[in-house]
Formats: sequence, C-alpha cells, structure tokens
Amino acid sequence: MPLAAGIYYFATEEENWSRPAVILIHGAGGTHLNWPSEIRRLEGERVYAIDLPGHGKSDGIGRQVIADYAKAVLDFMDKIKVRKAIFVGHSMGGAIALYLGVHHPSRTLGLGLISSGPRLRVSTTLLEKTASASTFELAVQTVNNLAFGPYAEPRLKEIATQRMSEIRPSVLHGDFLACNAYDEAHLLRRVKAPTLVICGAEDRMTPLHISEQLKARIKNSILVTVESAGHMVILEEPQKVAGMLKLFLTDISYLPGEPD
Repeated sequence: MPLAAGIYYFATEEENWSRPAVILIHGAGGTHLNWPSEIRRLEGERVYAIDLPGHGKSDGIGRQVIADYAKAVLDFMDKIKVRKAIFVGHSMGGAIALYLGVHHPSRTLGLGLISSGPRLRVSTTLLEKTASASTFELAVQTVNNLAFGPYAEPRLKEIATQRMSEIRPSVLHGDFLACNAYDEAHLLRRVKAPTLVICGAEDRMTPLHISEQLKARIKNSILVTVESAGHMVILEEPQKVAGMLKLFLTDISYLPGEPD
C-alpha cells in the first residue's frame, strides 16, 4: 500500500517524467475512489489520486481548515519529490486546489476546478446533522440526494452513499466545517495558472453561477458546462470529464525533463 507523508495514493504512469504531475483531490467525505477509472487512469498522463488525511486508507485525522489540507498535499508532494503539479479538485478538493493556486503559485502548473467555488457554504442543518452520530446517516443521505443530477443511475447514488457512510462522522463534519469557513473570492485575481472550470448544469450544491464567477475572476480560465449532470459530474459523466481534462493538460506548457 503506497503511503507518502501519511497519504495513500493511487498512481498512474508514475515514472512518466515526460508529463507533469496531476494530483486529483477528492471532495468532502470522499476518497480517491470518487475519481472513476477513466480519470484516475488518464491515458499518457502522470496522475496521483490521493486520500486526504483521515480519509480512505490515509493515516491521521481529518482537518477542519482548507489551508491545513493544502499543507498536507504539499507535504505529500515533497515526499514523492514533485516540485510542481496540476491540481484537479472536486468540490472541497477544488477549494484545496484553488487555495494552492492562490497561495502557492510557484508549485502550481494548472488548476482543474470541478463542481467547486471560492466559497462553499454549508447549511446549519447539515452541520448539525454531521456533528451527531445519531443523525449522521441522515446527513449522508441528504448530501447524496442533492449531489446527483436527475438522470443519474440509481446504482451510482447507492455506491456513493455507501462509501460516504464508511467515513468517520467526525471527519465528514470537519470537512464541512472547512468548506463553510472557506472564502477566497476576493483573491481569485491572484491565480495566474491556466485553469479549467467544469460544472454540471444540474448542480444543486455548487450551481453554475458559482463556476461562472470563477471564470469571470480568474484571468487565464475556461468554463465547460456538462448538460444533465449534477454535482457529482465526475461520476455521472466520467468520459466527458476525462476528455476535457486531457485536452486541458495537453495545452499546459511543460518541457519534458523539466524539474518538477
């Protein structure tokens, strides 16, 4: 089981130093398995899909601040000797990626922000439900009822609910606290790295207007909307998302053999 700085990771083409490192960062209550194989095994790309601290097979406890998760990602990069990377994050993972792009531009080659935003407010009701073991199951069900578009396969929802139910309640609660406290809308113009923004047209958790805000305020960015998909666009339309990421990665300037 590969661990680096306490973080479990699934790597594809790890020895392909002709391509820049791509780090996939999952959302609240997730693991690297939230990224379907079409994205984890993106052909010709050096991809690391990680479990954040306290999630999945990683060591330690979860965090309650986005900045602390970002530091864990940087520690992971240091351990595997990767200086720069393209950060691709979903939902909370997108906030972590965005934080890295804003505060650590020298380590950021590009950003992929999927179903995310510069603010990720969480309802008081949901915070209360995740804070108690007795209402945790209801909280997980509530999240997954909102997370998918109207045409998502029921089996996808079942699997997502099962996986989130396996996380410790304290970890999911901490993730939501981190999301709720995150607000860097005023810093978006600091992002200089090429940025791909992806949003499902039916996203009820981070609606399209939030992605449009990212596009408007990040200078070197493009926005792609996926029709009929919801917040879990990466699971609902994995081939489309993989294709978008592949095109985006191809356009990022990177010299083979250039030190990470």
